[in-house]
Amino acid sequence: MTEKKFEEALEELEKIVQRLEDANLPLDEALTLFEEGIKLSRLCSQKLDEAEKKVEILLKDENGNLHRAPFEGPKED
Repeated sequence: MTEKKFEEALEELEKIVQRLEDANLPLDEALTLFEEGIKLSRLCSQKLDEAEKKVEILLKDENGNLHRAPFEGPKED
């Protein structure tokens, strides 16, 4: 089984949250969805941690010192 990408896991997690917000959901199904949601949440958190570490590596200078740089997102026209 291949590991999910962050975006796929987040999309599935959002769908689970929507279903859990349904007051008519049977308890057994709600618990199953909750468990799956926890797994997806942990996966997303892990992926974000990995991305953060990669960004830190990219921002280190030749001496290994980390320099903070402002993130400049896409510019709006």
